[in-house]
Amino acid sequence: MNDRPVKNGPENKRYGGMRALAATLPRVAAPVLGKRGFSEAQLIAQWPAVIGEELARHMAPERISFARGGRRDGTLRLRVEPGFALEAQHREPQLLERINAFFGYRAVARLALVQGPLPRGPAARPAPRDLAENERRALDRRLAGIEDSGLRDALRRLGEAVIGSGKS
Repeated sequence: MNDRPVKNGPENKRYGGMRALAATLPRVAAPVLGKRGFSEAQLIAQWPAVIGEELARHMAPERISFARGGRRDGTLRLRVEPGFALEAQHREPQLLERINAFFGYRAVARLALVQGPLPRGPAARPAPRDLAENERRALDRRLAGIEDSGLRDALRRLGEAVIGSGKS
């Protein structure tokens, strides 16, 4: 049996207190991102901040390759929108400077540009349409029995969004 006393607090690994997500993310994401060549999950998470919002709209990192046993002078493979590759090639010295400044050492020596469509996040949903007068009256009838005005207003906004999206 273990004769050591149980510690309470942050020094105990099983401490169930709240932790910042940023502190846990690298440990959780490392196995998945490591398979893709990213030992540093923060490069993907902070890509727009690293190279700038405008450039990040046109290119995304795919993989970092290093020489066997090394972590310096690697090749960063970038997916670049068609038609933007010439601009990216022209800005390669500036991009390398920004990326290496992020790492704090010369992690990347060259860029390998691959033209193709960028992976996009979920598409923005269109704003719901304005309700017809009969739809508005029907919604008001459904909400008439709710006494709490804050709850009624919140449910009205929800109802307008659901009915206005056409997915009722």
